[in-house]
Amino acid sequence: MNPGKILLYGSILLLVACGPSTKIEKTWTDPSFTPSSVQSFKKILVMGLLKDESTRRIAEDKMVAAFKNVTAVQSYSYLQPSDSIRSEVEDKLKKDGFDGVVIMRLADVDKSVSYVPGTGYGGWYGYRYSSPGYYQEDKTFYVETNFYSLPETKLLWSGTTSSLNPNKLDRTIDDVIATLKGQLQKQKLIK
Repeated sequence: MNPGKILLYGSILLLVACGPSTKIEKTWTDPSFTPSSVQSFKKILVMGLLKDESTRRIAEDKMVAAFKNVTAVQSYSYLQPSDSIRSEVEDKLKKDGFDGVVIMRLADVDKSVSYVPGTGYGGWYGYRYSSPGYYQEDKTFYVETNFYSLPETKLLWSGTTSSLNPNKLDRTIDDVIATLKGQLQKQKLIK
C-alpha cells in the first residue's frame, strides 16, 4: 500500500478515535407512564445545574433551542435567587402555565489511563516510518438528565449520557442534547 494512503487512513482513524463520543449509558422510565397517560407538554422549564454560570447559560440556551414543538424557558431567565423553596417554585411554575421541568447536571467525571499503540510500516530500502506508543489520560463525563411532570409532580424519565474526552464545550453540549432529545422523542415525552 502507498505510504501516503497509510498516512491518510491513519490520520482519519486518529481523528475518529480522538473525537468526543456521546452515548446513552442508562435510562429509567416511570413504569406507570404511557404516552397516552400524559398530555403533550406545552411549556417546559429547562435547568442546567453545571459547574459555572456561563456553562449553565450555554447549556440552557442550547436545550431551549432544541425543543421545537414546545415552549421551553431557561431557568436563569425565569427563576430568582430567592426561589429556593421547592413547593413555592412548583406553585409558581404551575401558575405560569408550566407543565414540565427538565434538569441536566454533571453527575461524575471518570478518569482512566489507556495505552495507544505506536504505528509503523516498511519504507523504501528498509527505512521504517513509525511513531512510538504512549499512554493517555481519558476523561468520561457523565451527564444526568431528569424529566419531571408538574401536574403529577413526579419524575417521568431519567437518563445518563457519557462523553469520552470532550474537547469543546459547545460541541459536547450539542452532542448530549441531541442524544437526549432522541431518547425523549422515542419515549414520546416530546415531539
